[in-house]
Amino acid sequence: MKRILGAITLLITIGISNLNAQYASEYNGGLVVKLNPEGSKFIRFILWGQTWFQDYEGKNVNDGFSIKRARVLAYSQLNDRFMILTHFGANGIYDNNLSPMGKSTDVTFFLHEMFLQYKVTDNLAIGAGVHNFGGISRGNGQGSINMLTLDNNRADWSTLGLSDQFTNHLGIFAKGRIGKLNYRLAISDAITNTLDGNATTELQNGQEKYLGKAILGEGKYAISGYFDYQFLDQESNVLPYRVGTYLGAKKVFNIGAGFFSQSNAIVRKDNTDNLIGEDVTHFAVDAFYDTPIGENSSITAYAKYQKSDMGEKYLQGNVVGDGDQFSGHVGYLLPKNVKEGESKFRNRIQPYIGYSHRDFKGLVDPVKELKVGGNWYIDGQNAKISIEYQHAFDQPKKSDDMFTIQAMILL
Repeated sequence: MKRILGAITLLITIGISNLNAQYASEYNGGLVVKLNPEGSKFIRFILWGQTWFQDYEGKNVNDGFSIKRARVLAYSQLNDRFMILTHFGANGIYDNNLSPMGKSTDVTFFLHEMFLQYKVTDNLAIGAGVHNFGGISRGNGQGSINMLTLDNNRADWSTLGLSDQFTNHLGIFAKGRIGKLNYRLAISDAITNTLDGNATTELQNGQEKYLGKAILGEGKYAISGYFDYQFLDQESNVLPYRVGTYLGAKKVFNIGAGFFSQSNAIVRKDNTDNLIGEDVTHFAVDAFYDTPIGENSSITAYAKYQKSDMGEKYLQGNVVGDGDQFSGHVGYLLPKNVKEGESKFRNRIQPYIGYSHRDFKGLVDPVKELKVGGNWYIDGQNAKISIEYQHAFDQPKKSDDMFTIQAMILL
């Protein structure tokens, strides 16, 4: 409790102090290179970095400073029908995976996404490559540049490293909008090198692994989709990433539902040494709400329920498994008197609270996590500092309490 109060007090004190720092200029569409005078042909670059300091009260190998994300994204549109996107980056750089000469195999700058897209009609676009137009939930498609909480709820990324590479699948997709109904559908080639191993991994009796495709040669393709009805302002679907908070810039209320299915994705070894394939399905429903309150305040809220069918008692850590999960969070942008000519998103404070409950068959007890924190928007989403305290109830001492500070810059 002392850490919670201390973090919130520190954040508010910093935010309301009379700072004389020179703020960055307004972000206006990123770094854009126009390829014609009208600007209809262009290349846009987006760069962002997130540095962390973490302290686990029970001591953890990742205590201290780290680089959470270092990313470069570029996309180009030569006309209103064709688009290409590339996304490179590195993640999770700690003192224990750096090397003396910068040649660590644990720190790599790799391809997150590359896809080609063609607009068939105003209501339909199709594409192919390594992409993030997957299904299940809004949280599963959450982008990392405008999250409400310090980081995404890890359990929302239910396919990460199991059927995809870092939430990005290899395959084809279709996306579009019919009236106020926004949709995305994908058929993907599931990966064979997963967090559980590869084709050479040996299973013990009774063990389950997400290696059905690699070991059994089955479950090649995964099918996923997500649909949300957008009652108020319509959200952009140009890029695959869902917004975590608009800070009241839009008035949004969406209700969505999504799914993921892969046959024989899990392989289980029974007591007679037989290998048995088990299907995987995820189904989720969620709701997202973001609206201004008065002239200079806003509220953001998100809630999700998900049911997963994954073998008999499959577990990946305590974040993915066979069973049910619920999560949600709410944030409030504190009011501020905005001077004439001043950006209303500059030097703002947004406290939040989040909760996650996961009840998987393979767990002895359900996992319950509480997050309390806040964001100081130095210059909107382009420069912010976040502080968060997370408590995991009934978990091992090394991971039950976590305090994190994040600094982020977006260009």
